[in-house]
Amino acid sequence: MSQAGRALVHAFESGALASARAFLLRAEPLPFKDVCAEQSFRPAYLRLKQTGWSVTPRIESGGYELGLVLLTKYKEENFANIARGWALLSAGGTLVCAGANDDGAASLAKHVAKAFGLADSLSKFHCRVFWLKRSVRRPPDYWRDLASLQPVGDGSWKSQPGIFSWDRIDDGSALLARHLPDDLSGHVADFGCGWGYLGREILARSSGVARIDLIDAEQRALEAARANLADPRAAFHWLDLAVEPAPAIYDAIVCNPPFHAGRAAEPALGQGIIAAAARALRPGGRFYMVANRGLPYEPQLKANFASFETLADNNKFRISRAIR
Repeated sequence: MSQAGRALVHAFESGALASARAFLLRAEPLPFKDVCAEQSFRPAYLRLKQTGWSVTPRIESGGYELGLVLLTKYKEENFANIARGWALLSAGGTLVCAGANDDGAASLAKHVAKAFGLADSLSKFHCRVFWLKRSVRRPPDYWRDLASLQPVGDGSWKSQPGIFSWDRIDDGSALLARHLPDDLSGHVADFGCGWGYLGREILARSSGVARIDLIDAEQRALEAARANLADPRAAFHWLDLAVEPAPAIYDAIVCNPPFHAGRAAEPALGQGIIAAAARALRPGGRFYMVANRGLPYEPQLKANFASFETLADNNKFRISRAIR
């Protein structure tokens, strides 16, 4: 249980809040009953399922007396989730938000107080819990807009908060795109596709690609990727490649692997993706990867591939090509 989760539980155990039929956004296992959990991040979704929770990647219908939101470190995502939470409440319902002080929860509480007015708040476990009543005051338009796909980049792309580099083309992905060949063919995959930038670049330059699978652990990323790749060759898969098998065996795989869990760097996340890519490539298949150059991925590439080489290194990112 996260510190924010502990603080949220404390708010109910202390009597500051009363239980009711509720939803929980960005859910984690907490000792609550009669809760509909929303979790769009596949590893967390699978953990909730394994512990017996009723969980969905997105709650669509409302009318709840109580809403619970576990805040993240991303301000725009929190704005979007608060706006969505407000919309899921019945009139007079209570929306409770909990987040770590290190992630800016105290600052966010001030924004919410200005927009809605707060019913109350408390501090516990280096976290802030605050709540509001649904009244005639509506979320700011900007917050409500963030709860759906938004134009980004040159306007031809759509994305939303809750996705890595949601509002811009990531520098590492842009560098990888510049070093991808134009002779990719057959069945290709993008492991950790985000909002679909690399997938669309591949389809635009490699006419020999018959099919491309875009795979991500974040359902919100796949929603954006579908909007960005209106191409019959593209298929979309919500998977945690660290524990779930890839859908096919591929001729080539591209990847900008994740390497963060919370605020801490976790190179093992990327190492798991590299191993998954090796398992999912045919013999002689190619793997193209961008990663922060300081991460220790070379031993993993050496262990899983017949050969690999560095295609580019700009002192921040390294582009590698490996052959199965």
